[in-house]
Amino acid sequence: MNKNKFYTLGDFDFFLPEELIAQYPAEHRGMSRLLIVNRKDGQLIHDSFCNISHYLHKDDILIFNNAKVIPARIFCRRSTGSKVELVLTKHDTINNTWIAICNRLKRLKAGEILYPIGNENINIIITEKLEDEIIIKTNPDLSNDILAKIGQLPLPPYIQRAPEPLDYERYQTVYAKKDGAVAAPTAGLHFTEEIMKQLQDMGVTIGFLTLYVSWGTFHPVRHEDISQHAMHYEEYYLPPETVDAIYNAKSKGGRVIAVGTTSLRVLESVYKERGYTAGYGETNLFIYPPYKIKSVDALITNFHTPKSTLLMLVSAFAGYEYIMNAYNEAIKHHYRFFSYGDAMLII
Repeated sequence: MNKNKFYTLGDFDFFLPEELIAQYPAEHRGMSRLLIVNRKDGQLIHDSFCNISHYLHKDDILIFNNAKVIPARIFCRRSTGSKVELVLTKHDTINNTWIAICNRLKRLKAGEILYPIGNENINIIITEKLEDEIIIKTNPDLSNDILAKIGQLPLPPYIQRAPEPLDYERYQTVYAKKDGAVAAPTAGLHFTEEIMKQLQDMGVTIGFLTLYVSWGTFHPVRHEDISQHAMHYEEYYLPPETVDAIYNAKSKGGRVIAVGTTSLRVLESVYKERGYTAGYGETNLFIYPPYKIKSVDALITNFHTPKSTLLMLVSAFAGYEYIMNAYNEAIKHHYRFFSYGDAMLII
């Protein structure tokens, strides 16, 4: 990578045939394809995800994001009868309010009441209108049970269909535990319980953290000067036992491997000169070339959308030229892209 190059938004654009955008997951978890990218020489290896153990070593540690996707998309009607679509993005537990994005922002007003379609005995009150979002409060309070009644799984915008029963299983990782994400940490969707056990049996350590992925992950970069882009804040928790496991793995010569860009962003956010710091926090860290990532040694990730902050992150980690070459190779070999698509292992 040219360390002196100033990268612009256009540098992260590429042509992707529409048929390569995965609309459904692979028939079985673990059956996706896997492209291995070697950062030392740019070598590319084509394989299947179920063979990922061939590229991991005893004493490596995998760090997974155990956030669980909530049914955050709510279709409502206004008192005028017109329809509004909301997507919850963040819960303010102190005030018991939610930040949401919506498709009728300009028309809505603070104080207005919205009614979830099919459950119109529930009131959604707009308490405040922000520049790009609204703050809402519900009556009764928005418990998990009520959200399950009024909400839908918020599939990404490039999956051009309504959620189906299979999505409620397959758009969650098998280890999802902490409710609150509005988008899945998709690199983890390829893992089965059997693959994880196989890795543990060979001496790979499994560690967890939590980052509640917000809808901001799909927020487009609008500035040609990408340094002007502002990331949304996302809440995270890095447990002390995960930090201890990382140090234990490193002491044995193992690699720290982030499963997904969300895990990497947490680890990089907490990594200082003295190491990793456990605890709760928020991060809006924006990683793009020539940023040098210090907290992890390898990364498992999916193929990301053109001009996205996620593509910029993996380009910073692996090197811009290596990543763009890998993407060209993936397109040439008809890999499946985005959330339900295939995976990369960058070593």
